[in-house]
Amino acid sequence: MEARVTSPANPDVIGAIQQLGKAIHSGGADPLVLELVHLRASQINGCSPCVYAGVASAKKRGETDERLHNVVTWRETPFFTEEERAALALTEAATRIQDGAPGVTDEIWAAAAAHFDERQLSAIILEIALTNFFNRINRTTREQAGKTW
Repeated sequence: MEARVTSPANPDVIGAIQQLGKAIHSGGADPLVLELVHLRASQINGCSPCVYAGVASAKKRGETDERLHNVVTWRETPFFTEEERAALALTEAATRIQDGAPGVTDEIWAAAAAHFDERQLSAIILEIALTNFFNRINRTTREQAGKTW
């Protein structure tokens, strides 16, 4: 499969995205939690370049292969903390908002709010949203895996 777009993105868009990234990483959430959130949303959306880049980025931050290989099955493994599980559940609920899906239930929200303060939750929610933004662009343009940004 070939990418549909080969020209670089608009510099104004890149600048805006960089500002969002700064806001996310200044929100106080653990960077590894943000990496897990990014990876899980990208897995759900089938975004190969974001999965590829997400794994590479998480490994640079010290994430293990064992945990990375099991993000897709986080509920069935002992490798994740309760905090990480709450973030992954929030990620799945916020990402899977197709017709008829319940979205973020009160139970999911309460679990996340029990582990993160409002500033951290805001960072995690923005990471989920930005990841879904990139996933949709990459799927639309058929961006190929193999790049890290």
